[in-house]
Amino acid sequence: MRGALVIAVLLPLVGARRAPTATGRAAAAPRLTIARLQYEGGGDWYANPSSLPNLLAAIRERTSLHVARTEARVTLMDDKLFDYPFIHVTGHGNIHFSDAEIVRLREYLERGGFLHVDDNYGLDPYFRREIKRVFPDIPLVDVPLSHPIYHIVYDFPKGLPKIHVHDGLPARGFGIFLNGRLAVYYSFSSDLGNGWEDPDVYHDPPALHEAALRMGVNLFVYAVTSRPLP
Repeated sequence: MRGALVIAVLLPLVGARRAPTATGRAAAAPRLTIARLQYEGGGDWYANPSSLPNLLAAIRERTSLHVARTEARVTLMDDKLFDYPFIHVTGHGNIHFSDAEIVRLREYLERGGFLHVDDNYGLDPYFRREIKRVFPDIPLVDVPLSHPIYHIVYDFPKGLPKIHVHDGLPARGFGIFLNGRLAVYYSFSSDLGNGWEDPDVYHDPPALHEAALRMGVNLFVYAVTSRPLP
């Protein structure tokens, strides 16, 4: 079933442009988007404001997924949390979840939700502390280079691309697996979200901007083809 769904998602990549809408028939309303998580603790959850709209545009242009043009914004206690297959977290500082939010995030992930956390340089110790509260007995592990998240649309044989250099550490993709499914993907020392930003923000070479977008497309396609939500 998942294989057929992936093929359907990737149809625009094998040739033709998306067919025009039939005369007199309105296009279907977007059903999917990325939800940016608003969290407490003082960290800038709102960082990289142009990143998610640009990633959503890439998903629209390169797959058959009918996604919105704008991101959603949610808290873990939001009634609409389970409507979103993909939750994105970023920032440069502290992140803190209440006990109730810990329970809620665990439920979201166990029911099939996908969490992408992008270490925007400074988030690392705080995220590791909080995710340990969510899953005390499940470690963050390196995601194998053979995992579909590195190959589902675009091929990344060396894994997560390095977008910006801060302290010389290599980019690493960590994950938490629940019953064999990658439920949390943590992009560490990559600045993936910076690479999604408008090109004039960081003036990255086009190849880096493209690599970041391609990895983002992989993340989203994997998330929506491996979930049992809602």
